[in-house]
Amino acid sequence: MGLFGPSKEEVWRQLSEEINIDLVDGGFWKGSHVEGRHENWVTYLDTYTVSSGQTHTHTTYTRIRAPFVNKKGFQFKIYQSGFFSDIGKVLGMQDIEVGYEPFDSMYVIQSNDVGVVTKLFSNHNIRSLIELQPRLKLETRNSEGIFGPSFNQDESELYFSVVGIIKDIELLKALFDLFSAVLIELEVMGCATGEKPGVKLY
Repeated sequence: MGLFGPSKEEVWRQLSEEINIDLVDGGFWKGSHVEGRHENWVTYLDTYTVSSGQTHTHTTYTRIRAPFVNKKGFQFKIYQSGFFSDIGKVLGMQDIEVGYEPFDSMYVIQSNDVGVVTKLFSNHNIRSLIELQPRLKLETRNSEGIFGPSFNQDESELYFSVVGIIKDIELLKALFDLFSAVLIELEVMGCATGEKPGVKLY
């Protein structure tokens, strides 16, 4: 343990031991990451750094991703309400209410299918796991940009990213549980399939 608490690698090693997932050493260029497997789905935990050329600053993010075959093209985004989202609501920004308070007041939900996203967040376990996170932005993506991995037409990924390095074991466990719960619910609703996606993140 270092001067400022355990290192990222120490936390990830403990996490992998406690919930039986794999800590993968990607070498100098790729760095290490964590992989949790459930059937043909793999949930990846890593960090990445964004540099600002103007201010010469570097910002590190914790990221969790899970590719899946998305047969219905279902998309959603959920994040915590705040000052700017409140302004957006006034200006007509989409914010779907799923019928549960205080959950509806705490989060902004956007989707291309109101019925499916309402059913998704009617799942008590999913809402409870979301509420454990002090900062949350969870969404589906079909692309990570031109320099990202190549997705097939029927593939998406469940995507979480937050500024900083999460070193709280319980928060990381809850995030892996959340990803599993969302993917299972999407499969039950016929949006995700148990097929192995072709996209390669590593």
